[in-house]
Amino acid sequence: MTATIFWLIISAHVETMVIKQSKAQAAHLLQGIKGEASAQAHLEAAGLRLLNKNYRCRFGELDLVMLEGATLVIIEVRYRKSDRYGSAAESVTQQKQARLIAATHHYLAQARHDGPIRFDVVAISGNDELNWIKNAF
Repeated sequence: MTATIFWLIISAHVETMVIKQSKAQAAHLLQGIKGEASAQAHLEAAGLRLLNKNYRCRFGELDLVMLEGATLVIIEVRYRKSDRYGSAAESVTQQKQARLIAATHHYLAQARHDGPIRFDVVAISGNDELNWIKNAF
């Protein structure tokens, strides 16, 4: 086999792998977007008002920043297809909590808020069951 033909076979294989990987990532991202939209709709129906969505900074991302009365509510949305490796709520580790707190400090430096702050988690399971955990940490 010549080097050119071998290169074409390898290139085609790598290209196929990249396309398959992109499709898998797109499906995963779409599930995350769907979960965040579901959580937002549920929380708005419960009376919370959206202030910011997917706030990104060098410390991480805040999925939803909402207001409930005078309380600023930072919401982390987690989706798990199954509980095989732990529930969606359990996936919010201490390390993740620290990143959310740091990102919240960054957010507050730009959007002043003098009232109380609360961290909630909305855990969504594979059957689309939504569990809203207030004061999660």
